[in-house]
Amino acid sequence: MRIAYYEEEDTLYIEFTKEQIVRDESVNWNINIGYTENRIGEMTILEAQKSGIYPMQVEKIVSEAA
Repeated sequence: MRIAYYEEEDTLYIEFTKEQIVRDESVNWNINIGYTENRIGEMTILEAQKSGIYPMQVEKIVSEAA
């Protein structure tokens, strides 16, 4: 997985796999999803900071041993 934020363009790019993208789909005017044969391969989010998506808040869930 690779996450990159391009400040000059305010674009957030998330790559889930290195597999070849076979289909692109725009979910909204600023969100594009690239699909591989089997799964989501990447997401590109335009105006990420302006729309409140970046900076991302990542939560770490820790399970307690019983």
